[in-house]
Amino acid sequence: MVVPRKNRLGRPRQADSVGRTSILLSLRGLDRLLASALAAMRESLTSEEASTPEQFRGLYLTQGGVERLLANEPGEPAFAAGEQDAQDLPDPSVKVARLRQLAESYDLSVFDLNLILIALAPELDLRYEQLYAYLQDNITRKWPTVDLALNLLCSEAGEKLARRTHFAPHAPLLRHSLLHLIPDANQQPTTLLAHGLKLDEQVVRFLTEQECLDSRLAPFCRLLKPTAQASQSSLDADSRRAILELVRQAHQSGTRLSLYFQGAAGVGKRLAVEDVACELGLRLLLVDLARMPAGVSDYRQSFRLVLNEARFNEAILYFDSLDALRRDEHAAAYQSLLEALDEFAGVVVLSGAQALSGESAPSLRIMTVPFAPPDFAARRTLWLESLSAESVRLPAAELDALARRFRFSRRQIADAVRHACLAAQWRSATTPSSRVRSQAKPTARELFAAARAQSRHTLAALASKIEPKYTWDDIQLPADQTEQLREICAQAESRHVVHVEWGFGRKMSAGRGVVALFTGAPGTGKTMAAEVIATELQLDLFKIDLSQIVSKYIGETEKNLDRIFREAQSSNAILFFDEADALFGKRSEVKDAHDRFANIEIGYLLQKIEEFDGIAILATNLRQNMDEAFVRRMQFIVEFPFPDEEYRRRIWQSVFPKEAPVGDDVEFETLARTIRLSGGHIKNIALAGAFYAAADGRRIRTSHLMRAARREYQKLGRKLNDADSKSGETVEETTAV
Repeated sequence: MVVPRKNRLGRPRQADSVGRTSILLSLRGLDRLLASALAAMRESLTSEEASTPEQFRGLYLTQGGVERLLANEPGEPAFAAGEQDAQDLPDPSVKVARLRQLAESYDLSVFDLNLILIALAPELDLRYEQLYAYLQDNITRKWPTVDLALNLLCSEAGEKLARRTHFAPHAPLLRHSLLHLIPDANQQPTTLLAHGLKLDEQVVRFLTEQECLDSRLAPFCRLLKPTAQASQSSLDADSRRAILELVRQAHQSGTRLSLYFQGAAGVGKRLAVEDVACELGLRLLLVDLARMPAGVSDYRQSFRLVLNEARFNEAILYFDSLDALRRDEHAAAYQSLLEALDEFAGVVVLSGAQALSGESAPSLRIMTVPFAPPDFAARRTLWLESLSAESVRLPAAELDALARRFRFSRRQIADAVRHACLAAQWRSATTPSSRVRSQAKPTARELFAAARAQSRHTLAALASKIEPKYTWDDIQLPADQTEQLREICAQAESRHVVHVEWGFGRKMSAGRGVVALFTGAPGTGKTMAAEVIATELQLDLFKIDLSQIVSKYIGETEKNLDRIFREAQSSNAILFFDEADALFGKRSEVKDAHDRFANIEIGYLLQKIEEFDGIAILATNLRQNMDEAFVRRMQFIVEFPFPDEEYRRRIWQSVFPKEAPVGDDVEFETLARTIRLSGGHIKNIALAGAFYAAADGRRIRTSHLMRAARREYQKLGRKLNDADSKSGETVEETTAV
């Protein structure tokens, strides 16, 4: 276990010049050790070896050299000073503060520190390469080996054998990747004694006081000296005070502190940890787990590098996007992270959206700090701050609407305002009469469009987006149905008042969303009504594709539905389930396993509909096929009747754009009386008639519309002159011309 490092909070960093001078001065002790070794080596040479020219020494063995080797005791150090004992080794940390910090952080012995110094020397002065090559009698061995280090630091064979434990995998130097054993490329397999000693790049930079992030960590890490102000933190005062005190105590005592910031992306988790680090004068090492290189062969080694970087910089560790590592395919990486953190005595903050159980790492004793998304009042304040920063003024009603309809985080609000400002600049630049283009301010419409763009990215992969084009003027319904649609919009607008300000939300555990059922024959305006509501609320409308949801595999349908509702919750969009009876059908009597699992799916849907806190619209042609449990959970049920003659006339009048060249012979009253079809079919007839007119004479006449009507009736399997005694009840109704 790593010995907790001593407190350095508030202590100014040592001046670079002093620290670097100290590490260079520490090499003088190594020089004395090498001088003693060279003297011992000269004394041991035979006359034959001594007479060998220097340029040929080490290239071949002489007879005298072989006899000298045989005369030595097995394992005897080649040239260590005989009077030096292990306990009498010079402690290089006495005068070098950073070596002392290494010893405290990793529980290193004096012997370990001398090994570090031996490996560090060639990084600071190339003359040590020549000295090491000479002492090892091999010009190609310019780096120290395990054998050379033991020969220098050990006085007798027993000690040399015992000191091999410092090079074991569990030894501090190797376990924490401070020192690496490099096999001899010219010798395979390589014995332990023949392995070279290479100090890790992090340790070299730390000892030489090179203040920069390790290049191996740069793709997914950032080292910051935060400057965030307390007023910018999204935490409430009590939570902020508690975290500050916990981090301060942990840093001063050198004990472990593990926190888990749980909340959706953009709710201020990173800002909060920056605020804490700034307040305590600490650095912050940000680790984005989602950006870790794919296919990392050794996650344990990567996390060791991260932990070492945090120790060397006395930084708070912040692991962002923990959810990305908790997927099944990354189970090994997640376990490696927990094991690495178990050896870290410092402050660690993990961040994610999913709940974190302490059972996976009980020794870490992780405390969860919840980060709730901002409520209406907080969102309004954030919108006002972001708009004010861009010198944008918005009427109070529009500001309230943005805060109500888009449950955004601080980051999403700032992004939406920025994109709206860019859209305004582009609008100004493309307007010929515009003069002051750089000062263009976004309109409310551009702000709503930018907000919708912030929301839609997650749901677009799961559903089809409908671009709403209809307004209240386009839809022709009886007064009661129109009033119901307006009530849906009003309830969506006033939810925060009723549930939050008036406290109804505390009384209701579920059912706080707006769920409506549209029933009626095809073509009676159900989809159009959904578009009108989306236009009124200025929200995105997504049509759920049932083919992408329903699966023959057990449990897959539920997973798909969970993704739909979860993403809709964060996307601030209206969900539109067309042909809803196919998904929300009646439960049946259980006769086999298929029936049982089908009923489980329906039960799961009931649960998700009740828990949904957004706006959902279900449309069906066959209300009788809907499960009654769903019907009871609807706040609104809107019946879309087949249009009578008066409403068919209104539909004919509204279906033609004002630019369309409608002939004088077109009589909407006659068309409404003659063609007894629903609005969807009337729209098809008008469009087809326009194409006939464009091909003939560029003017829409009655003959074009009647021709189109006959084609529409053909699609229904009828003729235009068919009589239907049940006229007005189905879409396929006809009457005689």
